[in-house]
Amino acid sequence: MPTTNEPTVYLTFDDGPHPKATPFVLDQLKAFNATGAFFCIGKNVTAHPDIYERIIAEGHTVGNHTHNHLNGWKTDDADYIDNIQKASEYINSTLFRPPYGRIKQSQIKSLQDNTSPPFSIYMWSILSGDFDIKITPQHCTDNVLKNIQPGHIIVFHDSEKAWDRMSYALPKVLEYCSSKNWLIKSLPKQQ
Repeated sequence: MPTTNEPTVYLTFDDGPHPKATPFVLDQLKAFNATGAFFCIGKNVTAHPDIYERIIAEGHTVGNHTHNHLNGWKTDDADYIDNIQKASEYINSTLFRPPYGRIKQSQIKSLQDNTSPPFSIYMWSILSGDFDIKITPQHCTDNVLKNIQPGHIIVFHDSEKAWDRMSYALPKVLEYCSSKNWLIKSLPKQQ
């Protein structure tokens, strides 16, 4: 986890950029003078380059989330690494988060030993659950607020599937952190 002397929470967003969800997230972060880390899917960056550029222009961190949202457990190592490298053609970052949090040890080793510079892999402390269409927006909010502490990395999704829950929970999480005087920051751009 990143370290800081001030109470800080790290908000992260997976799967974008998305034409509706990502601008909403960016507007919310701006309203709270906060920054976040966006783990982008390469094919979404190619579909929405203007939104990707806005993420960067507004001072947020970007990371690689593969080109096609591949599950590392179900993908041959060479194909998985190739897909990450393909996303790297569009995403200028050595930060990586595996989709579904699923990655084989051999894939980790390859990303850290066989790429230059090596990738830094970020997981999370709190999974909001916003991607789960079976939970309510309030349940998603509670997943975060009942567990959040300074130093935690929280993951939301800037995607169509997560929209109803994320768009409800994110403002409440930002308000809560603000009320505690916690900083809301991006992950470091490079480790």
